[in-house]
Amino acid sequence: MKETERGKAYYHLPGLFEFYELYKVFLPLFREHREYFYDWCEIGSIYGAPGDCLWGGGRVGFGEEPPENVAALMKEYGVSARLTFSNSLLGEEHLADKKCNALCALFEKSGVENGVIIHSDTLLHYLMAKYPGFYFVSSTTKVLTDFRQFEEELNRREFRYVVPDFRLNKDFARLDALSEAQKQKVEFLCNECCWFECYDRKNCYENVSEKSLGTDCEDHRCVSPTASRGYRFSDAMKNPGFIGIDDIQDIYVPKGFSHFKIEGRSLGSAVVLEFLLYYLTKPEYWLKVREEIYLDSSLDLF
Repeated sequence: MKETERGKAYYHLPGLFEFYELYKVFLPLFREHREYFYDWCEIGSIYGAPGDCLWGGGRVGFGEEPPENVAALMKEYGVSARLTFSNSLLGEEHLADKKCNALCALFEKSGVENGVIIHSDTLLHYLMAKYPGFYFVSSTTKVLTDFRQFEEELNRREFRYVVPDFRLNKDFARLDALSEAQKQKVEFLCNECCWFECYDRKNCYENVSEKSLGTDCEDHRCVSPTASRGYRFSDAMKNPGFIGIDDIQDIYVPKGFSHFKIEGRSLGSAVVLEFLLYYLTKPEYWLKVREEIYLDSSLDLF
């Protein structure tokens, strides 16, 4: 990864495998027409996991693009790839999985410094020993809502970044008190649509982990009173934990925070494009970027 430049915001974008076709069109635009995009932001990484991935978690991956193509695209544009291996229920018996180990072997040596988003300490210790070329990100699936636990996680040397639960996003009294080194490890989840009062978030993530392991279990039932609406960016913007571009420029970056995660792996690429427009693109160029994306006949946006 590029060294963090103070005053810049680094976005960590969803859909490494899931939205490969979208990024195949978007990344050339971002490089060749930098004037379309805010000069205060960069792409820090793109994260995700292919379909049927035993170590996967957070959201069920559905990407089918050959991993070699994904790794080559990230290398071509110098973007860090993050494998989302945030399954919280892994045991020693799962560490020998051939598919996941093959992914690690490929991405560790792909020519860009790549990372792994991780929940399980069992998997963390295994990967640190076997694939030392990776950096590691503590997953938001840990649901770190207790600030003391979050700070303990920041102090762990194994992690380059830590993604707290989105309900800590506005806890400025305690965020301000973090050291500069701690602040540079915080990666805020910006656009979460989950009910702010949710008491069942950890169970939701564990249900995904069970499915990734092939467990025959019922779907998790969301306890949000507005669950039937699904994800809507307009709803996420009303969430008390939402972090918008004005917040990033006027509050977080001046306070010493640089890293911002955009969720959306389980959504359609049309919605992810709206995130790319809102967070990275100057409004006067939204139409130009949309046209470039929409007019690419190889891309299925829905």
